[in-house]
Amino acid sequence: MSVAIVDDDPIVCSSIGTILTATGTAQVLWSAHDGETAVANYRRHAPDVLLIDVQMPGTDGLEAAARILRGDPDARILILTTFADPDYIRRAIDLHTKGYLIKQDVASVVPAVQAVMAGQVVLGAEVLGQLPLHVAPREGGAPGESVGEDPRFAVLTDRERGIAALVAEGLDNREIAGRLYLSEGTVRNRISDILAKTNISNRTKLAVEWLACH
Repeated sequence: MSVAIVDDDPIVCSSIGTILTATGTAQVLWSAHDGETAVANYRRHAPDVLLIDVQMPGTDGLEAAARILRGDPDARILILTTFADPDYIRRAIDLHTKGYLIKQDVASVVPAVQAVMAGQVVLGAEVLGQLPLHVAPREGGAPGESVGEDPRFAVLTDRERGIAALVAEGLDNREIAGRLYLSEGTVRNRISDILAKTNISNRTKLAVEWLACH
């Protein structure tokens, strides 16, 4: 696979590129040190996965990601930063990026890139810990419902709850279909039904909301 790395520190770009190349994970298509250059380079040479920092001079990483995704909604963008900031994380999720990784955990870069390439969403424990629950814990719940579960999930059928749990595990539609002996089309339709019932806008948010209360 090919990757591009965007960070205002050239040493970071070089270090991550060395790790990905040395492990045979990916080849580095290009690197950039600001968001504006990243957008221009992406339009010329789109990588399979784009790793991008948040805070950079000029156009920041989230704004660059937004512009890239407007032109290519299927872009696989992984936010790679030192900041586990709730606002940054929420913005990244709202943009439908494929994950948010804390830069200090260098060992996680390779599996994160592989997971994103496989269609999964990567959100580390330290990132999920910054996302507040939408509801307060309750004393009890309906059968099959976790204590403190968001009441939006109570409207789901057992099958839909099972699919939501697998989405939260990071499985893509093909993997869910194989696990549950369903067709990919059925899984896709069920996920659309889940999003409609819960009023959650996309599968990344669904995974975050499910994990936050289970």
